[in-house]
Amino acid sequence: MPGSVYDKVLSNAQEAKARDARLIGVVPLNDEKAEFTFDSLLPVPPVDELISPILTVIPLQLLAYHIAARRGLDVDQPRNLAKSVTVE
Repeated sequence: MPGSVYDKVLSNAQEAKARDARLIGVVPLNDEKAEFTFDSLLPVPPVDELISPILTVIPLQLLAYHIAARRGLDVDQPRNLAKSVTVE
């Protein structure tokens, strides 16, 4: 079930698409609006709006992992990690 800002997100995505952006959407299964908006879909089961951030971050983490691995980057020691994480 789409959340309260879902239509706004689709509207923003359509604006980006009008500017020739290639869009990847993490969307509920069988969402017809999203199929017309995004170039690639990462479908997730429809869940309550409060749980959706937990569910949708998983495919995005996997996407980032596979892109980095395909580019030959070290997925266990990303560049500039020391600048964003402090170790005591």
